[in-house]
Amino acid sequence: MPKRKRSRRKSKYTARTADRHDLYQLSVQDAAAEAGFLNRVFEKLRGRPPKSLREDFCGTALLCAEWVKYRNRTAVGIDLDRSVLDWGVRRNIEPLGERRKCVRLLRRDVRARTPGPFDVTVALNFSYFIFKERDEMRRYFEGVRRSMARDGIFVVDLYGGYESWEPMREPRRMKGFTYIWDQAEVDPLNNTIINHIHFKFPDGTKLLRAFTYDWRLWTVPEIRELLEEAGFSSSTVYWENADKDGDGTGTFRERVRVAQEPAWIAYVVAER
Repeated sequence: MPKRKRSRRKSKYTARTADRHDLYQLSVQDAAAEAGFLNRVFEKLRGRPPKSLREDFCGTALLCAEWVKYRNRTAVGIDLDRSVLDWGVRRNIEPLGERRKCVRLLRRDVRARTPGPFDVTVALNFSYFIFKERDEMRRYFEGVRRSMARDGIFVVDLYGGYESWEPMREPRRMKGFTYIWDQAEVDPLNNTIINHIHFKFPDGTKLLRAFTYDWRLWTVPEIRELLEEAGFSSSTVYWENADKDGDGTGTFRERVRVAQEPAWIAYVVAER
């Protein structure tokens, strides 16, 4: 799976002392880059800065916290796991000080009605892959569309490439620990996959199956077709540029044609 970012924090972890949510944020998320991308795309399309964010499957609400660092911004995060939301409040929201009042976290199903309107709605880190059936995914998209501002955008990310269909493990060294992406099972009859995240530490201890994902690996055409069926007027693909070694650079550009790669990440931006 293509890298998200590398941590610059100098820390020493063990399986006994490490916090899995902290490790996840360090090895997977780059909320500042994501917030910057969302801001640039919205301003390009609408000619004004966005104000309101809805983050589905928000987890620890790291993106919500980053979003409201901008002035005049509000964010709503939605997730089913109360313990993860509580962790996010303690670690990401409360440190915002007065700006914490600009974030509202809701424990609910993302398919439940959430009054808006929202300028930007996101489902990131492939979280929405939990919906495995076309009707199920389309209904989710329809619900998102109803809560959006008239000029709002909906942004999802996808990953793929021919390596994504193979059972494999990909380790990546971080500062103080090793992140391991484990593609444990792939079923080509229905494109369902089981993935795990493990962490290994310098003292030899391991945190196995810190996170497990039971997903369908959706393709770009499938997602764009379902967005159209859900009533979105258009969608655009932003593909991650690669360096000469084939590694992702973190820079995403609008594309209409690409060459297949071993592993890739892209955003799809849908307009209401």
